[in-house]
Amino acid sequence: MHKSAPFRKRPKSAPAGSSLARVARAADALRQGLPIRLEGRTTFTMLAAETLGDHRPGKGAMLVLSHARARTLKIRLYTPDIVALPLDARTTAERIRAIADPTADLATPLKGPFEPVREKLPEAFTASVKLAKLAGLLPAAVLRKAGTKRGTVDVSVKDILSYETAAAASLKLVTRARVPLQGAEHTELVAFRSGDGAPENIAIVIDRPLTPGPVLARLHSECFTGDLLGSLKCDCGAQLRGAIETISKAGGGVLLYLAQEGRGIGLINKLRAYRLQDQGFDTIEANERLGFEDDERLYAVAARMLELLGYKSVRLLTNNPEKVKGLEAAGIVVAERVPHAFPSNDHNRAYLRTKAEKAGHLL
Repeated sequence: MHKSAPFRKRPKSAPAGSSLARVARAADALRQGLPIRLEGRTTFTMLAAETLGDHRPGKGAMLVLSHARARTLKIRLYTPDIVALPLDARTTAERIRAIADPTADLATPLKGPFEPVREKLPEAFTASVKLAKLAGLLPAAVLRKAGTKRGTVDVSVKDILSYETAAAASLKLVTRARVPLQGAEHTELVAFRSGDGAPENIAIVIDRPLTPGPVLARLHSECFTGDLLGSLKCDCGAQLRGAIETISKAGGGVLLYLAQEGRGIGLINKLRAYRLQDQGFDTIEANERLGFEDDERLYAVAARMLELLGYKSVRLLTNNPEKVKGLEAAGIVVAERVPHAFPSNDHNRAYLRTKAEKAGHLL
């Protein structure tokens, strides 16, 4: 299942009636612990497991989890992408959160046995997990057949499932300005905004390379801890500064600074993953225990940014073959993969080894 960068603020730019605005409002409401009405062939009321508050699930409610989280809990995977667990009406919110949140696994180790639903699940169940991800929450939701409409935010299943395509198509170049950087004085920052009010994406254009021909490019997912604070747990800060230097020395190119913190799971979930790493899990195991895939990033927005800048082909600075595949699938020609690696340190050596051995990075 795919997702996009979590919302950080209320939507302001989307027209009130647009599909993007409806999804954004629903994601914002979930973060506040408000109920959502998922409208499809059957209408369901949804609450995010993480922000459930003191709500009890009610009669006929189900807890929906991603396959990644279900595998951690040793739940049999009878249905694609997600599992649904029938809940007793007396199940407490605390119990539901303990099932959904792996950071509580050591405190509440005895869970189950679980008897997941075996028959085909409605699309609303898949959409509920996706919406929780879009809200930057744990990918777990409580659903039951919809009752009263009072006090709920409405969103269609179709709007949620088509969200990424609509968000990428809505992307617009908003403004650009010259910003000289250390080691790259002839640099321009170009800001892009999508129609959902989500965080802006930025292109760092160095020496304004001319088209046609493949441009030297780097796709860099934002990393608050590594880029800004200089964290030693990852190699992101070194990759960012190294890419700017490399592009400048090569005579020009573009670095896309993408709002996809934590390989697409968001800052809070990334910090949760760090906490799990302190318990002995590697970076991929930690993401999966949280309920995410090892890498949840998408590349449609990056492709759209390149198109708006006038670039149709790139020489891509990366050690991740999945970036090459993702960008090509989004319509950009990758003429060459340019290696982009940096020395490890005592804090990130195991992390880089995991990326190489489990995620196929060419380090």
